[in-house]
Amino acid sequence: MTSSRHRHIADALRRAITDGGYPVGSALPSEAELAAEYGASRGTVRQAVAALVTEGLVGSRQGARRTVLSSAPSQSFTELRSFAQWARSSGHRAGGTVLRTAWDTARGDEAAHLHLEPEAPVLRVLRLRTLDGDPVLLERTAYAGWIGTAVASLPDDCESVTQRLYDDTGLVFAHGEHHIDAVAAGTEDAQHLAVRRGSPLLRVRRTTTTADGRPVETSDDRYRPGSVAFTVRNSTQTNPLVRTAG
Repeated sequence: MTSSRHRHIADALRRAITDGGYPVGSALPSEAELAAEYGASRGTVRQAVAALVTEGLVGSRQGARRTVLSSAPSQSFTELRSFAQWARSSGHRAGGTVLRTAWDTARGDEAAHLHLEPEAPVLRVLRLRTLDGDPVLLERTAYAGWIGTAVASLPDDCESVTQRLYDDTGLVFAHGEHHIDAVAAGTEDAQHLAVRRGSPLLRVRRTTTTADGRPVETSDDRYRPGSVAFTVRNSTQTNPLVRTAG
């Protein structure tokens, strides 16, 4: 009961933030005020707010009121998750559909990322992802031929390719490399993400491999403005972020 209660409060606060009830830079009510508002214990409220901290919506400073940092849910790079896994863990509903699938030959960069000979077969998939019913991400993914057949057999509305490949073949995505930049929306991007052509999109070019380093996929992922934010947590001991010139 307590678990479902804190999720209910987190959902309500999340909606208030994304709807503008608590603008970026503003402070949430105190734990005591939220406990009174929702008729819950301060411990339950603390759990709810902790979920928003994990999503990057609210600051994590202790001993003060929590400050709203973002109106868009964030994804951390401290662990490798699929889009659907991240969405579920953040209390959101993931969806999506395959718009186009075709076998093709690997292009220069793809062959290098996937450790393939030039013109080796790859499966190309154009997939639109949604978050709570809204289009947020357009994925252009090339799968290595050895796993392409399994991907091609999945239903077009498969929620999590990562989970299905694990269930069907035992494949585990263990490592990921991400390159982040911004690009202007092309005609296809604008059509599917419901933005104007030329609008700025956050792009994440990623390559994922198995635990033994065998490349599985390489992808060009383009996010609609304001749909998500990415966070990188570092310290004096660990710094996973590398900055390079464009």
